[in-house]
Amino acid sequence: MPDPGEIELNRRALMVAAGACAALPAMGANARSQPAPVGTPVLADVSFSVNGQQHALAIDTRTTLLDALREHLHLTGTKKGCDHGQCGACTVIVDGQRINSCLTLAIMHQSASVTTIEGLGTADNLHPMQAAFVKHDGFQCGYCTPGQICSGVAMLDEIKAGIPSHVTADLTTAAAVSEAEIRERMSGNICRCGAYSNIVEAMTEVAGRQG
Repeated sequence: MPDPGEIELNRRALMVAAGACAALPAMGANARSQPAPVGTPVLADVSFSVNGQQHALAIDTRTTLLDALREHLHLTGTKKGCDHGQCGACTVIVDGQRINSCLTLAIMHQSASVTTIEGLGTADNLHPMQAAFVKHDGFQCGYCTPGQICSGVAMLDEIKAGIPSHVTADLTTAAAVSEAEIRERMSGNICRCGAYSNIVEAMTEVAGRQG
């Protein structure tokens, strides 16, 4: 038969251990490493043209082109989606080429010419790609639409310039505007609503007009 004193000791040790375990979460929260304090931002001057208008900014060197457009120039048509360059919602046209504005720093585009969705057309004078999206209902929630349209405009220019894609069958002839070409070249622009067939129809119509 166990000694009563031994039972009491084990019981006391058990209570001490239980109390220590209960205190661990609180200790962990207090002991968690804290982020290093952020020093004074390093500012740099950058000047570029956005939708035909010249802008000069003094911004933190870490500011992305997307944040410069949205937060400093208040051009909120360009959307912030994944912020990892995977969804294409932030697509703009820089010096004639489409880029993910969330993946590039504003200071990297000194003297560049930037075109956002606001610079393609207005409510009274839509760009042909915008009008085609409306006609073919190429959007549902519309969040990805600015990036889709900017990307589509630059994509058709790529085809006209003879730039091949992964699905271009013959590199010795000019690339044709086909559903396969459009889908491949637009694969970096994600539509969560799944309006892809309507988007392809809109872009095919614009390509037919340009041809």
